Amino acid sequence: MKEIKQFTIERMSHEARGVAVDATGKTVFIDGALAGEIVNCEVRAQRRRFIDAKVIEVIKPSNWREQPKCAYFLTCGGCSVQHIVHVEQLRLKQQAFVEQLQHFGNVSPQQWLAPITGPIYAYRNKARLSVRYVHKKNKVLVGFRERKNSFIADIDTCEVLNPLVAKLILPLKNILMNLKARDKIAQIEVAVGSEQVALVLRNLIELGDTDRSCLQEFAALHAVELYLQPGKPDYLEKIYPANTPQRVYYFLKEYNLKIGLKPLEFSQINPQINEKMLNLAIELLQIKPEHKILDLFCGIGNFTLVLAKFAKHVTGIEVSDAMVARALENAKLNDIQNVEFFAADLTQEQSDASWSLHTFDSILLDPSRHGAKEILALIAKLNPKKIVYVSCNPATFARDAGILVHEHNYSLVKSGIMDMFPQTDHIETIALFERE
Repeated sequence: MKEIKQFTIERMSHEARGVAVDATGKTVFIDGALAGEIVNCEVRAQRRRFIDAKVIEVIKPSNWREQPKCAYFLTCGGCSVQHIVHVEQLRLKQQAFVEQLQHFGNVSPQQWLAPITGPIYAYRNKARLSVRYVHKKNKVLVGFRERKNSFIADIDTCEVLNPLVAKLILPLKNILMNLKARDKIAQIEVAVGSEQVALVLRNLIELGDTDRSCLQEFAALHAVELYLQPGKPDYLEKIYPANTPQRVYYFLKEYNLKIGLKPLEFSQINPQINEKMLNLAIELLQIKPEHKILDLFCGIGNFTLVLAKFAKHVTGIEVSDAMVARALENAKLNDIQNVEFFAADLTQEQSDASWSLHTFDSILLDPSRHGAKEILALIAKLNPKKIVYVSCNPATFARDAGILVHEHNYSLVKSGIMDMFPQTDHIETIALFERE
């Protein structure tokens, strides 16, 4: 029997969940609740230190509550905060960032930057959709995981995906249902370029000729590029249009750049925010024509090639040989010659690497959620005047900011959030450090 309790919400967590306290003093985290609300909620789990719950009825709503745009919001895990007015989403993210900077780094910027914002729906150009054939329902599901479990949400469209992809979810479900290997498709990776839509089907077995022909007809009808990914994760087979390059391209028109990648390779999911982020990085670095810049965790060259438009020379470092190859390819594609790229694991000692023996005026870094703790000592040794740090994890950024400030004598001059993932609790940040 479900346990139903009523709570008054005292505050919001960093994950945008309502926080209350029960009669025993135990903290309750409630999905779908907002500060100041009175709600009835279903208890999902009793933990030793807290209770996990979800809203089933709002008795007294917050002024910041709004009707979610998506019909699947309550079940689909692709979004988490559509019930919150967007301006309040930004305030909550800013507040969470401030608190984590203080908690993990004991730092605060001299100046807060205004949030970088863009479209709040239909923005997502990269996604991984799960696929499952449900025998009991004789139905194929395509979508994101449901909240708090491994089931796939039964959706026909998506409000945050690029519309070119959102409109394909229902046709994809239908065409996959027609395949003989319908129960052997596990995922669909989505990559949208400036002029292309690419879909990568992860098929657990080799597909027969009938299934392949069926998928090729689907791709031709919907004007998408279609890949299969059987076996090894790094292997791709492009089946439509066949015998064409395995590339998705996006354009950075302001910088006259064309960037290519394989559909499974990393790129920023929000093209509008990406362009604004690039502009802000250039502004913060104040690059001069004689400057030499180091771009750590450079990926396919998204920042590197833009920086090269302003600097004398840019060096890009990335752990993956394949990504370095792609960055070099993109430099050649755009006839940019004042760059070089190296493959290096930046979680390991790099003080003897050839590139680390050079001097740099500025450093830009955009690490994974793990952060950049292991490379900070080398960054300090290189003694750049400016560091621009882009992060997808406020906690690890705050930790690293504390190290730069308290151990390496840098000042956190400016920082702010970027709304890379509207309608979710994900927080993207950017910051400028300068040497004292």
